[in-house]
Amino acid sequence: MIDKEAFKPCDLVIYGALGDLSRRKLIISLYRLENANLLKPDTRITGVDRHEFSNEEFIEIAHKSLQEFLSEALDDAVWQRFATRLAYLQIDLMDMAQYQSLKTIIDADKRIMVNYFAVSPFLFKSICQGLAHSGVLTDESRMVMEKPIGHDLKSSKEINDVVASVFKESQVFRIDHYLGKETVLNLLALRFANSIFTTNWNHNTIDHIQITVGEEVGIEGRWDYFDKTGQLRDMLQNHLLQILTFIAMEPPVNLEAASIHSEKIKVLKALRPITKRNVEEKTVRGQYTAGYVKGVAVPGYLEEEGANTESTAESFVAIRVDIDNWRWAGVPFYMRTGKRMPNKRTEIVVYFKQLPHNIFRNSFRDLPPNKLIIHLQPNEGVEIEMLNKIPGIEDPHIKLQKTKLDLSFSDDFKKSRIFGGYEKLVLEAMRGNPTLFLSREEIEQAWTWVDSIQTAWKERYAKPKTYAAGTWGPIASVALIARDGRAWEE
Repeated sequence: MIDKEAFKPCDLVIYGALGDLSRRKLIISLYRLENANLLKPDTRITGVDRHEFSNEEFIEIAHKSLQEFLSEALDDAVWQRFATRLAYLQIDLMDMAQYQSLKTIIDADKRIMVNYFAVSPFLFKSICQGLAHSGVLTDESRMVMEKPIGHDLKSSKEINDVVASVFKESQVFRIDHYLGKETVLNLLALRFANSIFTTNWNHNTIDHIQITVGEEVGIEGRWDYFDKTGQLRDMLQNHLLQILTFIAMEPPVNLEAASIHSEKIKVLKALRPITKRNVEEKTVRGQYTAGYVKGVAVPGYLEEEGANTESTAESFVAIRVDIDNWRWAGVPFYMRTGKRMPNKRTEIVVYFKQLPHNIFRNSFRDLPPNKLIIHLQPNEGVEIEMLNKIPGIEDPHIKLQKTKLDLSFSDDFKKSRIFGGYEKLVLEAMRGNPTLFLSREEIEQAWTWVDSIQTAWKERYAKPKTYAAGTWGPIASVALIARDGRAWEE
């Protein structure tokens, strides 16, 4: 078990420090950790990029990033303290000799080196080779890498092989920022600390489960990347499948990384394959056309800047997932994710089975099912939808209405600071705690399942169906769940 109070200070080195990920996420998250006094006093943060800047110029870039992207007010005292940690190194990441300059800032006796790869995966090999060539790495050194870790199983293995040539698996931290969200972590507590759910979390009591990740945004300048990737590989292969594993996994032996990873891998291995035989009934691909999002006119996918008008990349995908094990036999999981949805929304809805006999027909012809609604964003929290008697003595009948037990994190934990996903994960990487990160086997098992879907689409020449921006996807996605006698949570 990681001793969270005894972890050492770090030399956090960010490769691609001038890029969007660093400026929009990492600098913001590190500042918030500073504000919460969660960074060790001797921890240093070094930005690495190919452009020529002085330390002072890099510090000013970080300051401007905070002014632009920080949602709360910038505290000058915290900033002054944070700025003293920052330094900059100019390194051409393709030039092995230049990595020697890392020796001027790395102190392995005092700090653990944490290498954050905030760059395109095609640079991973050069960075790994450069680090090995420089001689700055020790057995305690770590590396953190972002998705996408490949675009299919083959490319994922190639990236992991490159990393494995320099770093042991125990030194590698693969980030999916959804795993740092409080409500995703709360799934462990919800499921395994509360008997009301632990004993009712199976095919005997649950009818089906829905996972929705809706984005208001379109491509927004990422056309070249996204068109080669599509929503299946960009969102479902990682974020939605990770949420699915937390919902569906068996109770781990303990909260150690190996125990949790083992149970998640079992879920991924139990996913029923989707092939050309069943892909048309199990999946729906969509691509948005021009429409309105919150009253604002937006262009269609093929009208975005730099678009290829012949593109068949999907901006929406809906899938029925079946898990072939004892716990989930006969319980479908419906997942959907898309761009240009009516609003930004990430939620899990667990539908419990309806009661077999209804004695309250004066209120409902059919008793609606109880629902557990887990909001991941924008407002983190948990709701339980149930039926209660309407107070009053005027009516001789017992009348029921739907009510919600609402556990909003912002309301119920007013004195607790609610962080975003990156703060938690950056901190855990510095602590050396791999629990919330992805193992190589998880990544590759997920790609094995997703590759089968991608291949089936190609073999079936499955072109995406259109949907207007500002709607919840193609009509076919409604039919996907309706033919099972169910409907999407709206």
